[in-house]
Amino acid sequence: MTPQPDSEPLADPRIASAVTELQALIRARYPDAIFAVAPGEDPAGTYVTAIVDVPDVDDVFEVVVRRLLELQVEEGLPVYLIPVRPIARVVADLRDHVPPRLPALLPSR
Repeated sequence: MTPQPDSEPLADPRIASAVTELQALIRARYPDAIFAVAPGEDPAGTYVTAIVDVPDVDDVFEVVVRRLLELQVEEGLPVYLIPVRPIARVVADLRDHVPPRLPALLPSR
């Protein structure tokens, strides 16, 4: 399906400015962050995916949460942040994770 012109996430200069600002706030704390920007549907808006190699992505969200809420509530901009960890980090953590031992079965009567 060919994207429609109005589905371009940065067509609105206010959205483009908000995305740039959020990216700058995150990069100030996490210079190696990588970003992807795309339209989304639930809810409709512009989604900024921030790929950051951190143990807890909530730390990334904390960097921008106040400004993000101002953009959404006070300025009415449908801009959303999705912080994620690099897939290589997730796979390594899963590989290193030792599953918990299951309790021994109760002896049968």
